[in-house]
Amino acid sequence: MKIDRFEDIIAWQKAKQLSILIYRDFAGSKDFGFKDQIQRAAVSVMNNIAEGFERKSNNEFKYFLYIAKGSCGEVRSMLYLAKELNTISKESFDEKYQLAEEISKVLSGLIKTL
Repeated sequence: MKIDRFEDIIAWQKAKQLSILIYRDFAGSKDFGFKDQIQRAAVSVMNNIAEGFERKSNNEFKYFLYIAKGSCGEVRSMLYLAKELNTISKESFDEKYQLAEEISKVLSGLIKTL
């Protein structure tokens, strides 16, 4: 299957969903440094998938997918901190962590196909 638009990439769709969940969960947070960092990491996942795809080169796309994967790991790491500091509930952590892990796996598969 040939993908014509980055919007059709499942990893991008899931990363967008994760970004929305992160923005909603941390909207009222007064810890502006933490909030900014986790939001930027989440958005970085979807934006790097989009930017890499638009480069129209498999090598560049792969490079940006690795960056997206790294940002995904950063989101997961920060979610642990948010849970330990009781900024988010265990349920909220589980939902977002599972989605972030799923995105990482999809990115790994996409990288292997390139």
